[in-house]
Amino acid sequence: MTSEIIIGTRGSELALWQAHHVQDLLQQKGVTSSIHIIKTKGDNIQHLGFDKMEGKGFFTKEIEDALLKNEIDIAVHSHKDLETDPPQGLVIGAVSPRADARELLLVRHDYVDKSFPLHFKKNAIVGTSSARRKVQLLHLRPDVELADIRGNVPTRIQKLRDGQYDAILLAKAGVDRLEINLDGLYHLALPAAEFVPAPAQGVLAIQCRENDNEIIALLASISDKPAHELISIERSVLNKLQGGCQLPFGIYAQRTNNEFKVFVAIAESWNSPLKTFTLMHTDAQTLIENVLEEIKK
Repeated sequence: MTSEIIIGTRGSELALWQAHHVQDLLQQKGVTSSIHIIKTKGDNIQHLGFDKMEGKGFFTKEIEDALLKNEIDIAVHSHKDLETDPPQGLVIGAVSPRADARELLLVRHDYVDKSFPLHFKKNAIVGTSSARRKVQLLHLRPDVELADIRGNVPTRIQKLRDGQYDAILLAKAGVDRLEINLDGLYHLALPAAEFVPAPAQGVLAIQCRENDNEIIALLASISDKPAHELISIERSVLNKLQGGCQLPFGIYAQRTNNEFKVFVAIAESWNSPLKTFTLMHTDAQTLIENVLEEIKK
């Protein structure tokens, strides 16, 4: 590259970790870069749960707008935050290797009871603003009291420590990346087959302009093909469902030798009955079609 690349990102600790991670990858390719912080709608609206916010692209639209206006050269996102239909003129140039995609349950120690599913006491107050997490929580523990929670990862954990909640759910990848000290809290990583993550959870997306051939070639050199293959299955199903943050939908794809396997959890709303199933196939496109057919049943 003949000039410094400007990386666009949100300003949370996790978003900055992600941007610096990409910056390190670019540095290994001999490319210098700087980081430009952009505030999004999701950052500005902190009093509503995601399932109550109108529109889409809560954490991405302003960053994508900056990319289209040539104010930045690439954008780094949590892939699960991105719309499956990108704005005209933008493409995903690279994805990261997948970090641990599981959900992480954190429980205050005085509320731990391993005799119950999910290891917390009856009628616990559980903090989450995700429709996907809410419906799966109620499916496993109909006794829970759900409470919306907003803020970045350290803020949510501090709210738990302060006693505002008895337990909270977070993406394990974010906690791992920030190396957050969980002393004094009980933590349980939930198997993806039993508590299904969001499509592309644990993967970073690096976005660029579709006509920026030099940057597209650069990003292709740092993209992770196995992660791209699996999350393409997950996001293709999401795209066909036309779902966003309001849709209670989890899907997680694995590959063993030549066979793909997906775990699916879906409901009409966060307080509707949950449907779960597992499917396998050797062909990714056929598997996508089979998943969509099963959802319609």
